[in-house]
Amino acid sequence: MTSRTKRSRIGFAALLLAGVGMPALGQDTPESLLPPGFDDPAPTPAPAPGPSAAPTRAAEPLAPVDGVALPADAALGNVSDEVQQQVAVDLSRYELPEFARHSLDKVGVVASGNAAFPADSFGAADGRFLQVLMRRMRAPIASRWASIVLRRALMSPLDTPAGVNGADFAAERAWALLRMGEANAARAVINDVDTDNYTTWLYQVAMQTALATGDPAALCPIADKGAAIVTQRGWALAQAMCLGLAGKPNEAGQLFDRARSGTSPSDIDNLLAEKVIGTGAQGRRAVTIEWNPVSHLTAWRWGLATATGVEVPADLYQTAAPQVRYWQALAPNIDPAARAAAAELAATAGVFSNAGLVDLYSEIEQSGDSGPGQTIARDLRTAYTDGNVGSRVKALRTLWDGASTPRTRYARLILTARAASWIPASDKVEDADRLIASMLSSGYEAAALEWRPVVARGSEAWALLALADPAGAGVAAGDVTGFSDSGSRRKAQMLLAGLAGLGRLSAGEAQSAAATLEVQIGGINAWTQAIDAAGERGDAATVALLAGVGMQSANWDYVAPEALFHIVAAMRAAGMVHYARMIAVEAVTRAA
Repeated sequence: MTSRTKRSRIGFAALLLAGVGMPALGQDTPESLLPPGFDDPAPTPAPAPGPSAAPTRAAEPLAPVDGVALPADAALGNVSDEVQQQVAVDLSRYELPEFARHSLDKVGVVASGNAAFPADSFGAADGRFLQVLMRRMRAPIASRWASIVLRRALMSPLDTPAGVNGADFAAERAWALLRMGEANAARAVINDVDTDNYTTWLYQVAMQTALATGDPAALCPIADKGAAIVTQRGWALAQAMCLGLAGKPNEAGQLFDRARSGTSPSDIDNLLAEKVIGTGAQGRRAVTIEWNPVSHLTAWRWGLATATGVEVPADLYQTAAPQVRYWQALAPNIDPAARAAAAELAATAGVFSNAGLVDLYSEIEQSGDSGPGQTIARDLRTAYTDGNVGSRVKALRTLWDGASTPRTRYARLILTARAASWIPASDKVEDADRLIASMLSSGYEAAALEWRPVVARGSEAWALLALADPAGAGVAAGDVTGFSDSGSRRKAQMLLAGLAGLGRLSAGEAQSAAATLEVQIGGINAWTQAIDAAGERGDAATVALLAGVGMQSANWDYVAPEALFHIVAAMRAAGMVHYARMIAVEAVTRAA
């Protein structure tokens, strides 16, 4: 008989051999972001303060310094010459007390407005297995809502799983967040690890995080140790930049000259570092940045340029991974008008919220900018504040029709979500499909469900409400297959997968509709077995991570309906039914 441990190892090996890639079932070729009241955490009583921990050891007395003699009449404090005695310096006063240290057994932070995942949300999963999943996941992923739940999971204070170092596991989580575009979340996770516990991998990810947040000063507490451990030019330049920021231009210049030795005087990476040095007190360095010879954008170039107020040419963003645009959207020192397009893209990836977009366009309107952002801001104000419902709906349509790609069209739905939720439900109001899709893009399900009595059966609005309804009313298989007549066949496949995953169809109806729509919801591979098992165990963080693996695609075109079924079913089983519904709604909304 095969033991449980052996079966676990076999499953682990099978998933790794599968390459942790996109599930291949049925494919020919893979601030709070939540609205008020959505998934609010239950209040928990604050723990009573415990007694302060006593110092664990006394400091050793300082040894005398050779070659330094005190004057004969030097008084060492308020002690007479006859009773002078050596006074030991208690260095423990300058160290973190035990109660203030961060344990590597649990790493993470709680985002404002969001409940943290339970500490044991990875269950008994092997840490090496989870590391492989995170390392191989191609991020950003297709789904906005899956990204939101994955960010919450990776940020939460979670127990470090067996088989891995806590600092390395924190680095892996932060690295996944960075690739998702979540620079601020990655920084929060890294900051929960004391610098005394840093590993080589954490030093490397910490540098990437400082660059992604446009904050080279964040490297200063770790620059010297990082340079000693990681022998790369970037760390030597970081030491020089930190000396410059500390107001020591001469020492910074000497280190900078050594670090750039052997490179071209026009090297863009050196010049950007020199510009950072010049921003410190008494910097006295005038550096001009020329982008013409630069062929591609890196994290180093983006981070230091952003930190020093150097504008990155728009065409260079095309040479970088998508997450760099999301870092741009989050950078507060970039002009709001320059961030607007990036912020809309970031919203589709779960990095920016509806409220964040509205605030950004409010800043643009107040700035008096005359560009296209000003027009969008004015239409948005009309959509929110005009006293006539018809005028508000017209403004919403103008915003929706102003988008030219599938991603920007979904971004405009997110931008207008709250304004759409203020439109009274009526069968006389046109564009119910987009109004409801807009509300649900940001989780305004209560407002959307008010439209249920007035939407046409078989319409896209009807399909979205069938998925969003928390009451879980059943749906007939004929209605699901018939939806392909009014919508697209792919939308009908996603509707079937979502309803089946939510348990809204009986087993017989699900199989019948799946056969009609050619969706292989019964297919099995290593990924489906892993996510199904994690859902049954209630390992919410593992489910969120495997959902990200199942959606590692730049868009929804390569997300299989079969993968959606398993993701929704596993999230529902693991207690994340809110996210399961919203992911299913998003799938139908964004399917072609």
